[in-house]
Amino acid sequence: MTTTLARGVRIPADLTGRSLSRHRVFGCLLVLAAALRVLVMLGYDTAQLYWYDSFTYLDTAVHLRPQGAFHPAGYSWFLWLLRPFRSVEVVAGVQHAMGLGVAIMLYAVARRWSLPGWAAALATVPVLFDPSFVRLEHAVLSDLQVIFLVTAALTVLLWHPGTPQLTAVVSRTPQVSIRPAAAAGLLLALAGLTRTAAVPLLGLAVLYLLARRTSWRAIMAFVLAGGLPLLAYAGWYAQHHGRFALSGSDGVALWARTMTFADCTRIQPPPDLAPLCPNGTVLDAASEYVWAPGSSLNLLPGDRFTHNDQARSFAVAAITAQPFDYLREVVRDTSLAFTWQPVAHPRRVSAHTTFPRGSWPLPEQHALIGKVRGEYDPDIRGMRSVEPFASVLAAYPYPWLLHGPLFGVALVAGGVGALRRGRRTALLPWSFAVFLLVAPVAALDFDHRYVLPAIPFAWLAAALGLRRFR
Repeated sequence: MTTTLARGVRIPADLTGRSLSRHRVFGCLLVLAAALRVLVMLGYDTAQLYWYDSFTYLDTAVHLRPQGAFHPAGYSWFLWLLRPFRSVEVVAGVQHAMGLGVAIMLYAVARRWSLPGWAAALATVPVLFDPSFVRLEHAVLSDLQVIFLVTAALTVLLWHPGTPQLTAVVSRTPQVSIRPAAAAGLLLALAGLTRTAAVPLLGLAVLYLLARRTSWRAIMAFVLAGGLPLLAYAGWYAQHHGRFALSGSDGVALWARTMTFADCTRIQPPPDLAPLCPNGTVLDAASEYVWAPGSSLNLLPGDRFTHNDQARSFAVAAITAQPFDYLREVVRDTSLAFTWQPVAHPRRVSAHTTFPRGSWPLPEQHALIGKVRGEYDPDIRGMRSVEPFASVLAAYPYPWLLHGPLFGVALVAGGVGALRRGRRTALLPWSFAVFLLVAPVAALDFDHRYVLPAIPFAWLAAALGLRRFR
């Protein structure tokens, strides 16, 4: 069958290539990746729980109230949906399925824009096989949900009506209609309510829609669908904490970022901010200043987060007085994502892309652990590896080269491709990747875990930037 267009252009009806044979490479990779996740479920006796992040998420899921410090409640809503199972193992299993879903969406978008099956499948390899991603899926942490929601939003925005070949021939700036725009806005809002670092992605998406000459109705639908949930959550947060915001830690985080370079002889802070100056405590990473008992913030009376506004004012003053010192620290820490060997940052954290063996007990001295055990999952315990599956996982090879240096190559390739005429579809995932990589470093510190959300979009941008129109 064929479809006849204006002026006699004839397009085959089966342009999207839905036969299974055209997806056999990705199908094989997907089966292998699913087997790897089954092996992980067998190789560890429970989900990975972190103090104190995992337990605050679980506690919020039980009581459904906005947490006053670092974490908005978006991930806790997901945990609340799974609460009837009373099992963090179920949470891990669902997240493993979501990880496969991320790869499927990336592959579908790449194929939609005319990439051959092998190239589209190659772009999904880090998500499918990097142990860092698989371990993230196995942990009670919000990162995987952010990746899933942002990927879903990108899929909606880039999944234009019509076939990709038709898009290439007839129009290189296809429009996003009202419903997909609204759906994408809502998905990005939910990502922002899961991790506040994702909120600015809404602005990047608006710029993309404007560049694509999207109708004003679609842009308004996107803005409303993305903005109203954030405003509603901020109002809910204000009811509980007396402040119209999404979290209560932005100032504390930015203050900690400045502690690696702040010089109060240059900043000359007013008397009310002077107690936040460096006090001689020297740590190997900016994020350590949030928790170090000897840091100047933690020597002030009361809880550290009660000084959030004061800390923000000091940080802004420090960055204004020392902008180049601030940029130097951000660039230096961001470069740790591309090293030939993993760098522990801070040094107390192990940096590797392997599946470890051993046991990881919980700090039972904290009352919150027993509280969550009684209210969410009575079988919550420290994770331990299970033989013989753990030995198989320990022998699993995944080169750091793919995680570090080649990630940098993909980022450069995506940026170059996004500037090429006819390939600017890569600009949206590339801008998302750059922002998700740099923003956590600029707002707090570098962490190998914080790099992971940028990797899928960097590889997608590289694939889209290097594609050829048919």
